[in-house]
This record gives sequence, C-alpha cells and structure tokens, in this order.
Amino acid sequence: MAAGGAQSDQIAASLGLRPATVSKWRKRWAASGLGGLSDAPRPGAKIVYGPEAERRVLAKLDEPPPSGYATWNGTLLARALGYSADFIWRVLRKHRIALQRRRSWCVSTDPEFASKAADVVGLYLAPPENAVVLCVDEKPHIQALERTQGYLKLPDGRAMTGYSHEYKRNGTTTLFAALEVATGQVLAGHFQRRRRVEFLEFMNQVIANYPDRDIHVILDNLSTHKPKRDGWLSRHPNVHFHYTPTHASWLNQIEVWFSILSRHALRSASFANVRQLRQAIDRFIAAYNETAAPFEWTKAEVHQQKLHNTYAELRK
Repeated sequence: MAAGGAQSDQIAASLGLRPATVSKWRKRWAASGLGGLSDAPRPGAKIVYGPEAERRVLAKLDEPPPSGYATWNGTLLARALGYSADFIWRVLRKHRIALQRRRSWCVSTDPEFASKAADVVGLYLAPPENAVVLCVDEKPHIQALERTQGYLKLPDGRAMTGYSHEYKRNGTTTLFAALEVATGQVLAGHFQRRRRVEFLEFMNQVIANYPDRDIHVILDNLSTHKPKRDGWLSRHPNVHFHYTPTHASWLNQIEVWFSILSRHALRSASFANVRQLRQAIDRFIAAYNETAAPFEWTKAEVHQQKLHNTYAELRK
C-alpha cells in the first residue's frame, strides 16, 4: 500500500492498525530493506536457574528422601534445594522423570537359562515336523466379583455408565489353558483347585484332541507340572515336557493370552456366581478362537548375561 502511494494514516485506517505501527515498519523497511522486517532479538526474562541448578535437581534424586517419606516429590525437592516448584517440574518433564512411576523386573537366576530358553524359543521358531507345540499353564483363584453396574445421572443432566467401588465376592475358579502355538487356538478347563490331579485331568483332555501325534508342552516350574511317581509321562511317550527357566514366565506364550482374557472378559465384568464366571470365560474363548492367529515371536536375542550383571549390581 505504501508502494502504491498511500499515506501512513490511510494504511492504518484501512488495516485497523495504529499509525505509529505503520510508521515504525515503513521506517524499518526504508532503513534496512527486507532484513528490517525480521523481528529484533529480545533479551527475555533474566535466567534465574541455570544448568548448575538443573544438575543439582538430578543429583538430589539419587539421595534418600527426607525422614518419613518413601520417595521424593516436587514439593520436597523444591523445599530441599530452595528452588521454585515450577522449575523442579520443568526439569523433571525435560528429562521425562515421573516420580510416582515404579518399574519392576524379574531376573532369572537359573544357571541353565541359556539352554532352557533356547529350547523354548526353538520350539516357537522351528517346531518338530508334524508335532504339536502347546503352551500350558493355569490361572488360579479367578474371583467371581459382583459389582453394581448401570447408569448414573449427574446433577447437570449428563449420564455416565460404570460400576460402584463396592463388590461382593461369590467364590473363585481355577482356569487351565493350552495355547496351540501354530494356530493360536485355545483349549481350556475349569477346576476348583490346581493340584497334580487337576493338571493331569486337563492334560488328558488336551492330548485327546491330538491322537497319534507328538506333543511338546511348554510349562513353568510349578511342582505340579514336574514328573512324579504316578508314571503319567511314561504312559504317554508321545508327550514331551519343556520347562521355562525359573523366573522367566514371559517365555510362555499362554501368559500373553491370560492377559488378553483379563482385559477383555474379566476386568470390568460382574458375576453373581462362579457358574456365570465360567460361562463368560467359555464365551470369550469361543469368540477368540473364531479369529485366533499365532503370536508373532519377535524376540531375536536375549541378553541374559547383561541381566545377570544388573542383578548383581542391585544386590550390592
């Protein structure tokens, strides 16, 4: 508009600006050309806490919290260091530190970890020809919890669905399950307890589905899974048990399926009795098997020695 001959007052009125603003930018253009249109550097607010303060915050986290507290929080850190709570939280956010988050780990101390893990992973990646590979375990003491469910009308007219925090315990059941690695299909059985007798009864049901075939079963180290004097394994020479290393249940794929079952069928459900609970599990298994697919095993390398070293350092 200035190049077209308009005066500053006309430009200001046309664009809804103050005349001083128009005059300022015209002067900067006249003095510096295109470079004058870049905003001038601003000093900003004076830095109160520098890099050294940030390092002090991070170092403080390695010290024990004040007496009476189990862990640090933003208020305690600000009080101990004399910094503002806002600065403390900026540092924590910058380094993605969540003070209330707690991580856990399970490190196998099995001296035969490598050979046992290789045996299990080998069955996943290259099973014997014409053989069936099954992952078997039990999920004990599943509670039949009866919760009050429905809709709640709020004072503002909105409605929400959910359940109350109160519940009634209506008994428990134990679920035995077998996952066929090649297909993802699941076989299950309901029992009141998880003794050796229930385990063998379930195994008899499982192997009946695979007559005249070699069956390789991946199990954890529960005592009821170990060979006993009952001679069950000797009567079934086509069945071979493979045990995961101690504290390495994550190698058994049935644990993945138990997690899926809990999320989709148990976590937010309500059951008036154990029979309803078992029926709900059976319905979920039937629905799951309709679209079941094998889990894709992607763990290419297990750094167990590194885990052992970490465990040793933690014990020190």
